[in-house]
Amino acid sequence: MKSTWQKLGRLFVVEGEKRHPKLSSHAANPLPVHLHNDVFRVFFSGRDCDNRSSVGAVDIDIEQRKVIKEHGLPFLEHGPKGSFYADGVSIGNCYTVDGVQYMLFMGWQSPGNQHWRGDVGRLIVNADTTLMLDCDTPFMSADEIDPISLSYPWVLEDGRGGYDMWYGSTRTWDSGNGEMIHVINSAHSFDGDNWHRDGLAIPFEVGIAQAFSRPTVAKNHLGGLEMWFSYRSGTGDTYRIGYATTDEGKQWRLALDEAAIDVSPEGWDSEMIEYPFVFDHKGKRYMLYNGNGYGKSGFGLAVLERS
Repeated sequence: MKSTWQKLGRLFVVEGEKRHPKLSSHAANPLPVHLHNDVFRVFFSGRDCDNRSSVGAVDIDIEQRKVIKEHGLPFLEHGPKGSFYADGVSIGNCYTVDGVQYMLFMGWQSPGNQHWRGDVGRLIVNADTTLMLDCDTPFMSADEIDPISLSYPWVLEDGRGGYDMWYGSTRTWDSGNGEMIHVINSAHSFDGDNWHRDGLAIPFEVGIAQAFSRPTVAKNHLGGLEMWFSYRSGTGDTYRIGYATTDEGKQWRLALDEAAIDVSPEGWDSEMIEYPFVFDHKGKRYMLYNGNGYGKSGFGLAVLERS
């Protein structure tokens, strides 16, 4: 069975001079939370004039593919100086533990005269979809498995009462070709709070796919899992969306040529595509994703077609 992502067009781009200063540009890392009927609150990471990201949102009717409401104020601002998210918040996905919905994120730090780095943080999503920080210390930080920097977490219930996580981990800032090696690792939890890190999940190839970000994972019709993610080759190319899949044994296979989505010939997503978020609604599988400029050109929607 062959699958293709049919692009349905751009849904939202930050425009206008009256924007909140913390959301003055970009709409990266779109994350949908279902509100009612066909309406989703799509959270995103917007930026201020210093490129520090905070969380904004728009309400979108997926079927009509139009913005119902644009929220003018941030739902969460980046942290104060010295905090683990002082220089930005890049959101991953949501999961629920004992009736509490959480949203994981990458917290950015750019200390003076040092390389930027990230940790994983956790937000509580209240019943009215307002957000609050679960803890002012990282939910997951560097250790012997992830010694440098962490990014973009994704959590999925494992069907046995536990949880699986996939997240980014830096192995080196420069592999020799001017590009970092930033891989996708995995972790498992029985309670959603305490995690055992398992190391590398997705195979990587220097010069082919070596800088990964923002995995999005969904179950496939064969009982396994499939993942879409952003990646760079290390040869100077901009981000593309890649793909990996598993059988029931959860051994991941890198299959970049099966991503079934690429840049457009022209327009807002003609230079790069990245930061996918795959979700299901009314029997259809959708993808929200960013285009040119790491989200500066907004985000769009695609639907999966199988033939």
